Amino acid sequence: MQFRFQTTTIRITHPDAPSVLAEVAARLAAGRGFALATVNLDHLVKLRRDPAFRAAYAAQDLVVADGNPIVWLSRLAGRPVRLVPGSDLVLPLVRAAAAAGRPLSLLGSTEAALEAAMARLQAEVPGLRRGLLIAPPMGFDPEGEAAQDMLARLETLGPGLCLIALGAPKQERLAALGRRLAHAVGFASVGAGVDFVAGTQTRAPAWVRAIAMEWLWRALSAPRRMVPRYAACAAILPGQAVQALAARLRRSSRDPA
Repeated sequence: MQFRFQTTTIRITHPDAPSVLAEVAARLAAGRGFALATVNLDHLVKLRRDPAFRAAYAAQDLVVADGNPIVWLSRLAGRPVRLVPGSDLVLPLVRAAAAAGRPLSLLGSTEAALEAAMARLQAEVPGLRRGLLIAPPMGFDPEGEAAQDMLARLETLGPGLCLIALGAPKQERLAALGRRLAHAVGFASVGAGVDFVAGTQTRAPAWVRAIAMEWLWRALSAPRRMVPRYAACAAILPGQAVQALAARLRRSSRDPA
């Protein structure tokens, strides 16, 4: 499954959680860095209008589908993938880091949330090594001097895993820079995943997620912030569906009868 934006193509590289976690485990064991992004419909909205975000996404090594609309579009395109929410990846990623003997660093959110998240993860994952906890200030530039200093500190730790909880597009832009400045670190952009672990934000109940209504839960929880976002997502969905169907038809026309 792929999405085209002018001269940039964003591809979902792994169709499900087992495949991407296997790749992450192999890279952590070998001390090879990576950048992992979880594409959703809000990201597609931002990708359409933000060249810097497109460049950052193109630099990601691993991309999975985070959001039921992405899964539905993949089926329409004839390239089905499974749902892999970033929040669901947090614990498996941390376990992979512990199994490889690599330190876990957390970047984003607040100092209190990072401390709470690290304490819970160390309690749940035996042998987990603590790395750096970095809470950037408000107005943080993900490609500025402060970001470069943070990445230099991560580089000094050597191979490891860093969960970035800054929200899009900052987290993906920081991860892309990290691939250049901290080559042995695996960066995973997990959004609110760290705050869910810390308990500073509440995720929709499992039954709400099971019926694909987490978006409504979030909209009702923070309407002023989320309703405009979901309205923008709804506006691009028909066009994305047309593109997905067109891609399927083009492939069908090329296949021999």
